[in-house]
Amino acid sequence: MRYFPFTAIVQQERLKTALLLNAVNPAVGGVLIVGPAGTGKSTAVRGLAELLPEIEVVSDCHFSCDPADPCPSCRGRDELPKARRQRRIVDLPLNATEDRVAGTVDIALALREGERALEPGLLAEANRGILYVDEINLLDDHLTDILLDAAALGVNVVEREGISVAHPARFLLVGTMNEEEGELRPQIADRIGLRVEVGAVVEPEARGEIVRRREAFTADAEAFAGAWEDAQAELAETVTVAERLLPDVQVPDHFYAAVGQLTVKAGVSSHRADVSIVECAKAAAALAGRSEVEIEDVVGAAALALGHRLPVDPFAPPPTLEPAMVRRLLDDALELERSKKAEANPVP
Repeated sequence: MRYFPFTAIVQQERLKTALLLNAVNPAVGGVLIVGPAGTGKSTAVRGLAELLPEIEVVSDCHFSCDPADPCPSCRGRDELPKARRQRRIVDLPLNATEDRVAGTVDIALALREGERALEPGLLAEANRGILYVDEINLLDDHLTDILLDAAALGVNVVEREGISVAHPARFLLVGTMNEEEGELRPQIADRIGLRVEVGAVVEPEARGEIVRRREAFTADAEAFAGAWEDAQAELAETVTVAERLLPDVQVPDHFYAAVGQLTVKAGVSSHRADVSIVECAKAAAALAGRSEVEIEDVVGAAALALGHRLPVDPFAPPPTLEPAMVRRLLDDALELERSKKAEANPVP
């Protein structure tokens, strides 16, 4: 199936950036995309899958495990069949059952043969890929907790009748929602790394270009994709290089405490915010081809990671956090850190 090219999406730069940052560094924690229907949310998510580098997998493994680091069920095998393929994008439907999401254990087989007989679910299928939840705010709270636990731990545990089975579940979590259909619980929103507000494109010329491109894609998807092949290849190479560079990206020591000061001043209590900011800033530096985080990386990361974690007043408009405000807070935090160091190490 051919998806609309990621690089052909008109505007929506903030959305595309958030997706690329998570693709480079899954430790960012996923992205929540908020906006009305028809604004390109699903198109961007599906287009991302074609940009990501191919992965090597054990071809008959339920979890698409890496032959260089096989899952427990593959480790005892003498020979592992290998294959290369695109990363999967797995849709989690709102009406899915717990067994369909997490998987289940064949109790009869386990008791009869003494084996741990796992029947994999969507979390197994999404391992090393993208798990996409449209209208995540309408998903059953229990299922949301299951997938967020798996996303945080990188492992899914299936327990039935006293039998417990664990399998790898490392995936990029992407959720979309329309606020007109209900809010997401703050406890759940906090566990998703970044949040992006997506609005309708309002410039007439840009809207006209959206229609032209969609029309061309509908008429001949292969020809349209071919026209964007060079741009797609260039961005895919950028992502591949950034993935390789990421382990070498360094965060200057003063940024750690400054991020802490920033989150406290913003009124955010969750430590997950600090982690998301730092990991997102590292991904931004890697995408820019740098091996050290700079202040602009932190400003951009904080604007994406703090907005949905700000304290909410039910009698006031939803809080926002613009980059300019983030920069002021971060500058204050850095100045405070410099003052503390100066007091601790006075010049004789």
